[in-house]
Amino acid sequence: MEARVLSVAPWLLALSVVGHLFMVAFQTKMTMIDLLVYRNGSPHLFSGDLYEWRLDQYADVFPLPFTYPPFAAAIFTPMSWIPWEASRWVWQIICLACLYFIVRTSLRLLRLDDPRRAMFWTALVLWIEPVRTTLNYGQINLVLCAILIGTLASARNWVGGAGVGFTAGIKLTPAISGLFFLIQRRWMAAVWSFVAFAVVYGIGWAISPSQSDKFWFQLLGDASRVGPVGSAINQSMRGALSRTFGYDVKTGPIYIVAVLVAAALTWFAVSRTKDVLALIISVQVLGLLVSPISWSHHWVWMVPALLWLTYEGGHLLCKITAGLWVVLTGGYLISFLLLAQPNIWDFPRPWIFVVLGWGYPAAGMLTLVAIGLATRRKASAPARDEDTETSAVAG
Repeated sequence: MEARVLSVAPWLLALSVVGHLFMVAFQTKMTMIDLLVYRNGSPHLFSGDLYEWRLDQYADVFPLPFTYPPFAAAIFTPMSWIPWEASRWVWQIICLACLYFIVRTSLRLLRLDDPRRAMFWTALVLWIEPVRTTLNYGQINLVLCAILIGTLASARNWVGGAGVGFTAGIKLTPAISGLFFLIQRRWMAAVWSFVAFAVVYGIGWAISPSQSDKFWFQLLGDASRVGPVGSAINQSMRGALSRTFGYDVKTGPIYIVAVLVAAALTWFAVSRTKDVLALIISVQVLGLLVSPISWSHHWVWMVPALLWLTYEGGHLLCKITAGLWVVLTGGYLISFLLLAQPNIWDFPRPWIFVVLGWGYPAAGMLTLVAIGLATRRKASAPARDEDTETSAVAG
């Protein structure tokens, strides 16, 4: 059956891509509002008012600010040199290429590097919620995910470190990836990540010292500036807890306990395996769980997670978790919850919405448990085989 499906994978991918590009051309809701923020806001780095600037277009309730470090603005400035319509298409093509690269690299790490299999999975995951919202908003998540999974998978310390430092200089959350090197005891890779981050920080500071100082020493850590913490679109543990309790729990005791739970589950997932993809996924899921803001489109990391759970996870819980991810992301749960909100700042709290609002964090924690159980079973299998062989010889 798989062989028959893979035989038509190129046609399936072509159909998916054409369908997506048709939506880019004609769907009015595909505003790519975040790309508009990147493109229109970046030049303000050079006029000294990057973090005072707001995008009023399409944002009646919350005029969108530029929320990334100065280096990100420097990277995106060339996008403002081309017409908006052209930049929309350029960005979509880049993101589609990155999605294919993410799938292909994940399958390679799973020792399933078949171009047709990569085409098949790319055609499917193109339509799940985190990927769709990333593409609809013109977000950067697929680009960052592709850079990270490509560089972290490299055996060269400077490549891996450069990838982490570079992406952290664009958007802070990839900095959690440095934990991957510490787990593997790749100390030089960790050093390279610090060096790369220092370089990109220095570039931002050299371009605009005032804007750099403002971001790193005044705005950093102000989650409310980024957006509504309690809105259903925020699928971090802090977001889910805030919806549960009816107020932003901030970094108080409740949040600290949640972080400790997430850290314990991550340790359970990584402590008994050297599986590179499992380690990468576990670290990224930890980052998504403990970050103050993890918008639903930040969860593009569930694409490699879904592949690992499907192909590598031999435990029943892996199959259950993979199915849960398909239901959550294929059913567009977060989009449904957002429709139930009067606006992004006000959210209803009937118990069913509170429970459903835990969708991605719950699936993320379950993913860590599934990885931990599966890798432990895999690690114990050779020992059982050895005992069986020894008994047979002795017999």
